Amino acid sequence: MGEPSRPAARRRGRPARAEAAEGPGARERILAAARTEFAERGYDKTSVRGIAKAAGVDAALVHHYFGTKEQVFAAAIELSFAPALTMPDAIAGGAEAGAGERMARFVFGIWENPVSRPPLLAIMRSALTNDTAATVLRGLVERRLLQRVAGELHVPDPEFRAQLAASHLIGIAMLRYVVKMEPMASADLEEIIAMVAPTLQRYLTQP
Repeated sequence: MGEPSRPAARRRGRPARAEAAEGPGARERILAAARTEFAERGYDKTSVRGIAKAAGVDAALVHHYFGTKEQVFAAAIELSFAPALTMPDAIAGGAEAGAGERMARFVFGIWENPVSRPPLLAIMRSALTNDTAATVLRGLVERRLLQRVAGELHVPDPEFRAQLAASHLIGIAMLRYVVKMEPMASADLEEIIAMVAPTLQRYLTQP
């Protein structure tokens, strides 16, 4: 009498009967669920299992597509940051004399948009409370935004200048949209742009 046959080994990171588990658009569902989970719960309280449950898939499928929780977060924030990734083109797309104003209008335009603001708020809050989330965000901003902005500048220390400009805008965004400190929170946007643009212009263009 022969030995009983053993079930076929499962591939690591992928659930059994994966074709049935995935369904159409599984990766997109996972990514959408991850954005929602991170936005509602923050980085610390979000788990791969929770993301999988929200997406209606096995947790192993999340690992298959994205790897670790940190990698899922990186993919989610890159999607959330997608509107901001064209900022270098917006800054470069015109006369040098207007670079500071274009940068301010572009960034505040994203924050003022009721569709793009909530994901950005979630990212900022996660980065402020978790070192891993901060590291992921820093890598994305440096690689996809600031290095490209610096590449368009014709000034000494372009990377430092790009960081100065970004820090100025992030500080205002923190007070206006995250902390909601008055009078910044309710100030007229055109007034803010008018006051901020010359400083950004100095960072971006003056020797």
